[in-house]
Amino acid sequence: MRSLGILALALVAVVGPALGQQSPYVEYQGRPIKALPAELVVAYLAGDGMGFALAAELNGYPGPRHVLELADSLALDATQHAEVAAIFDRIRAHAQVLGAAIVAQEQALDSLFAERTITAERLESLLAEIATIQGQLRAVHLAAHLTVLDMLSKLQIQEYQRLRGYAAQRHEHNHRGQS
Repeated sequence: MRSLGILALALVAVVGPALGQQSPYVEYQGRPIKALPAELVVAYLAGDGMGFALAAELNGYPGPRHVLELADSLALDATQHAEVAAIFDRIRAHAQVLGAAIVAQEQALDSLFAERTITAERLESLLAEIATIQGQLRAVHLAAHLTVLDMLSKLQIQEYQRLRGYAAQRHEHNHRGQS
């Protein structure tokens, strides 16, 4: 009985495409960059975090955007607010440059395939460039969390965790205030 099920699955895999089953990617054909949805292009160009700093955020390292959003609840003093805002502005500008570079490289990759001029060497080179820039972009976002941590007191970090809805966690870090 089991071998009949396996045979049926194999037949579907072989016969299904011959029967004209549509690819789930058909709707992507109209995208300017086939591998990037418009929302992701917008996020790259805006310098958004896109989850690049989750390793920091979910391990008790507050992010500058969210610290600024919660500034009143965290009782940031004027110096803290100015320092976090400067970090946010700096990383956002850097992230926008890197995001634009990723979008440009993805556009180049898409164009080379569309024009049928891609070579194995160019493919390898472009993918390495994209991966390097993505790594740099992630580093920018993660480094911001490291810097912000040192600007907040222990109580502010605990309140940040509470306000963001994270489970109570005990993180021992060297940061400002120690209170």
